[in-house]
Amino acid sequence: MLKEIQQIQENAELLHSEAEVEAALDRMAAEINSVLAELNPIILCVMNGGIVTAGKLITKLAFPLTVDAINVSRYGNQTSGSEQLNWLQTPVTSLENRTILIVDDILDQGLTLEAIYQYCQEQGATQVYSAVLIEKQLKQAKPIQADFIGLSVVDRYLYGYGMDYKGYLRNAAGIYACA
Repeated sequence: MLKEIQQIQENAELLHSEAEVEAALDRMAAEINSVLAELNPIILCVMNGGIVTAGKLITKLAFPLTVDAINVSRYGNQTSGSEQLNWLQTPVTSLENRTILIVDDILDQGLTLEAIYQYCQEQGATQVYSAVLIEKQLKQAKPIQADFIGLSVVDRYLYGYGMDYKGYLRNAAGIYACA
């Protein structure tokens, strides 16, 4: 497997450098600060991909907040998603009467984000917002749009800043497209 990962890295195209991603995170944080500062939000990190984005964002948010996690996956460690969602973890914190900010790495087709959004509403959240580091440009319409978006990219398989290739490369400093 490590040989395959090395080949992926050698042939990948850098779409956004670490500096560009960090600037996008700074801009997102400023937007989130202006909208959510008075709302006592729960930051709901979508595991595992959202861990980098959530970790970097929460240090830039200048208001009291609670952090929790949810793990819903269409991909597992594969390079293509299924229509079936796999619910692995739900939040420990009650979402009732709270403002929620769902934080994830990428908005691809929108199926996972839409399901998490609906889950938050069903749990009694008063408001639900979403933040994604990357929005993938697709030809078809998505069932949901993110409220806060870092960068927009072409429709290619990506890794870095939380996005993975078969469970690897989430720690890459930059956004890369597989060849």
